[in-house]
Amino acid sequence: MTFSIHILTLFPEFFDGPLKASLTGKAIERGHFDVQITNIRDFATDKHNKCDDLPYGGGAGMVMKPEPLVGALEKAREQQPKAPRILLTPQGERFDQHIARELAEGPGMILTCGRYEGVDQRVRDHWIDREISIGDFVLTGGEPAAMVLLDATTRLLPGVLGNEESIADESFGEDDEMLEYPQYTRPRSFRGHEVPEVLLSGHHARIEEWRRNKARERTRARRPDLLDDQE
Repeated sequence: MTFSIHILTLFPEFFDGPLKASLTGKAIERGHFDVQITNIRDFATDKHNKCDDLPYGGGAGMVMKPEPLVGALEKAREQQPKAPRILLTPQGERFDQHIARELAEGPGMILTCGRYEGVDQRVRDHWIDREISIGDFVLTGGEPAAMVLLDATTRLLPGVLGNEESIADESFGEDDEMLEYPQYTRPRSFRGHEVPEVLLSGHHARIEEWRRNKARERTRARRPDLLDDQE
């Protein structure tokens, strides 16, 4: 069964470029997963395709109306009855590699891109299964966050990456939670800076030890919180 992603957005053109580029575009072409983009405005109930309105109680900005958004969500749920309905919002749980793996093991996902001051709370209470944030900052809309979820999740699907071993070996890999060790390639010497001699030795055990030590050193310097549960 193909992993399916349904994106609900007020700006479908945002995804025209990202979904055709790099590994994402190739993986879609090869059928490793599919993406459907739905314009929320298609479900608006007035002649002006209005999808936002003033907040009850006053305040700055506009709020996404429930009618078009719920219409889009219900249509997506008909097509993907088992996929989680996810709202991209800075108020959601923090996205990480654990969540990416969890989502990659499912049937797909329905991603709802918020805009303006947010989404009518009734939609969040009754038509959304999960709220996810990509960090403690605010974007103009959920579209960039949706692409982050899509990219981080789909690269874990079978066949998407050329070398499956790289998934376990990279930062936040399956084997541990450390950051990845330093990487080098040709030329051996570049403007007076040399590749570490151990990497040229051909001694696999020594190379593996060096990489693990460097990964731990980098993690301790940059993300010591990742080592808390390991030491």
